[in-house]
Amino acid sequence: MFHRKPLEERIAERQAQLRPLKEGKHFEHGPAKFVFVALIVVVVLTHTVGLAIAMHFA
Repeated sequence: MFHRKPLEERIAERQAQLRPLKEGKHFEHGPAKFVFVALIVVVVLTHTVGLAIAMHFA
């Protein structure tokens, strides 16, 4: 622990090793993309079901 580089230097080295992002690609972390898409799908389905229920009882 006492002979390690500072955290900022370790982060900078790790980011320097990453390949550059492709044009039009916004998510460099796969699980984050999965969570984002799943959340959008859940919101759309919830709104659709809620609208269908509201129209049925109106």
